[in-house]
Amino acid sequence: MRFVLLCICLCFFSACKEDYKRPTNVSKVIIEPIVNDTLLSVRAIDYNAEYLLYGSTDHIGKHALSSEFKINLNELKVNNGKNHFKNVLTYNNKPLQFRAIKELNGNLFAISVGNPARLYKLYRKSTNPKLVYEENNKKVFYDSIDFWNDQEGIAIGDPTEDCMSIIITRDGGNTWAKLSCNNLPKAKEGEAAFAASDTNIAIVGDNTWVATGGKASRILYSPDKGQTWEIYDTPIIQGKETTGMYSVDFYDSKNGFAIGGDYTKPNDTLNNKIRTKDGGKTWQVVANGKGPGYRSCVQYIPNRKGKELVAIGFKGIDYSNDSGDSWKHLSDEGFYTIRFLNDSVAYAAGRGRFSKLIFRK
Repeated sequence: MRFVLLCICLCFFSACKEDYKRPTNVSKVIIEPIVNDTLLSVRAIDYNAEYLLYGSTDHIGKHALSSEFKINLNELKVNNGKNHFKNVLTYNNKPLQFRAIKELNGNLFAISVGNPARLYKLYRKSTNPKLVYEENNKKVFYDSIDFWNDQEGIAIGDPTEDCMSIIITRDGGNTWAKLSCNNLPKAKEGEAAFAASDTNIAIVGDNTWVATGGKASRILYSPDKGQTWEIYDTPIIQGKETTGMYSVDFYDSKNGFAIGGDYTKPNDTLNNKIRTKDGGKTWQVVANGKGPGYRSCVQYIPNRKGKELVAIGFKGIDYSNDSGDSWKHLSDEGFYTIRFLNDSVAYAAGRGRFSKLIFRK
């Protein structure tokens, strides 16, 4: 009996080991259009069970993921389509531009780029966003927003003084406060961040990583939801205003990946992909001189043990099944940002559209 049990256990662990060595091999991506609109330019998306949410050059929007059956008795019409809502928010009669959004319990948070920075909360059942934070400064420019839980969240932006701009909420996004530079690492000359895909922030539990870029490209790290901060150097290409990390993601508290490059030289593949295995303290260049060039967004595929990644940009879609050591080019279709729904389906957005991406073997 013990021998049988031992054999069963050995077979079980052998199977687990075999599965671990043989990750899924994605060979193609199917792109299903959701909305095509030449006026769209979307760098920030999120979703819930009801809506795909996005930020565009002149509005924030919600697109229903399922059709709604409605009868208008006054006009004797039947509507069996998908609702699409746009909120055009203006300042001094000019539309605000949104590149950072986050869905939280059905509510939408969106912060505008440029001066003034305005952060709105759009309640699930409302069509009128509420202004919950405003900052006036000629240097203000917010790049990304995320939440640790349903009460605590963070948004990051370019320096207005001698540190990165970081604002934090502890009351569900109803009020926000900016951290003092006395409590943050000093920024280097020319160090900022890119509002390219709303993925400058990565959160795992209480851990937070913020990717900077430009003439200096480093990682700001907080182990305690923004209470304290330290900073780590990276070997990614940097030194120019257009170089550095454009996107960072962490699979767990130890394993992370960042991608970027120089968007003015999108085919360059040197020093634009980096990986960490120690929580961001040290980083190594991977796939140097090969694989994708400049990409604006990278995301781990969920439930793939940190082995599988998708990188996306205006030059196309790329996939890795070995933690970024090698890459397969899946499509020339260009997008700016991507969010996974599960381990085979994602939503992506870019210029003129957002789509559903289905990854297949």
